[in-house]
Amino acid sequence: MKTIFYHRGRGGHSEGNIFTHASDADRLNVGQKKCRKFFSFLFLSSAFSVVKNVMNLLLCLFLLSSCYYKAPLLDSEELSEKTKDSLTYLYERHYTWDTNLEVVDDSIALERLPIKDTFIQLNKGDKVVVAEFAIHPADSVDSVWVKLAHTQDEQGWIREVDLKRSFVPTDSISQAIHLFSDTHASYFVVIFALFVGVYLLRAFRKKQLQMVYFNDIDSIYPLFLCLLMAFSATIYESMQVFVPETWEHFYFNPTLSPFKVPFILSVFLFSIWLFLIVALAVLDDLFRQLTPAAAIFYLLGLMSCCIFCYFFFILMTHIYIGYLFLIFFILVFTKKVYRNIGYKYRCGHCGEKLKEKGICPYCGAINE
Repeated sequence: MKTIFYHRGRGGHSEGNIFTHASDADRLNVGQKKCRKFFSFLFLSSAFSVVKNVMNLLLCLFLLSSCYYKAPLLDSEELSEKTKDSLTYLYERHYTWDTNLEVVDDSIALERLPIKDTFIQLNKGDKVVVAEFAIHPADSVDSVWVKLAHTQDEQGWIREVDLKRSFVPTDSISQAIHLFSDTHASYFVVIFALFVGVYLLRAFRKKQLQMVYFNDIDSIYPLFLCLLMAFSATIYESMQVFVPETWEHFYFNPTLSPFKVPFILSVFLFSIWLFLIVALAVLDDLFRQLTPAAAIFYLLGLMSCCIFCYFFFILMTHIYIGYLFLIFFILVFTKKVYRNIGYKYRCGHCGEKLKEKGICPYCGAINE
């Protein structure tokens, strides 16, 4: 008679004279764990290798790509002299004739040259158009003078340095850039971020509210959003430090398209678009996993983290160490992504993530 032995374990059952003892099962489990660790190490090594190759490729593209706007060819006979002059001013001064500007100071005075000591007073919100350029080599402050026309009868001259300080293009994107980079608005945002951050920290300690990275929700999108903000701030400040003319040209001639612009500006615009897309994903995960009240508190904390990342990485990039912090941030995010990939199961009782079936370390339930 053939004897059949059943073994309750991963082996299912054994037949005939074959029986799996407990010691053999333990050896099998240890071997499987070692294999998993080995393959995890291989996966992590390959992941870092891929990241390194991608970073090298991006660096090569960055070095081989121009960071400046390419000036158009002006030797075409089809272009008139006025058009050639206009294009020359556009790529030298970043604005040209018929550019519309708006006063942002409380008041500004335009000189009625060549009549001296006669001025035209403009107030905040008044709109003007660039009418003419003139060079005054004897002027020790700024040799470039610009004629602005408010109306047909109200026209006057101003130094270019005063024009860029007191006027902003009428384009909505340029005005949004000016508002976001305004000094007083920056101070207000910093104070607001500190206030909200301290308040949420106290609430987090007392009521165990969920926050980004610390007691986070089951999503990588919030931390990814902060990383995108840090990356965008780093790229923005890099343009301010290394290629300020590129940013100035974009300021006077803004676009939301990341194509047909210098490479570094294209990367910046791509990061802004990706930031908006990830923000929508965050909102979807947030209100799906938390109650409305908890989601609002979490959202305020996330806004504070993004604001902190923006100012921190701008300041650090200005002194050239922001790139090290950005690399560290990328490693932290990569570690969290890898950790989330390792959790393949969820506890059927409490819903917590599990790396493998068995006893839940959070509630003690047995998952098979």
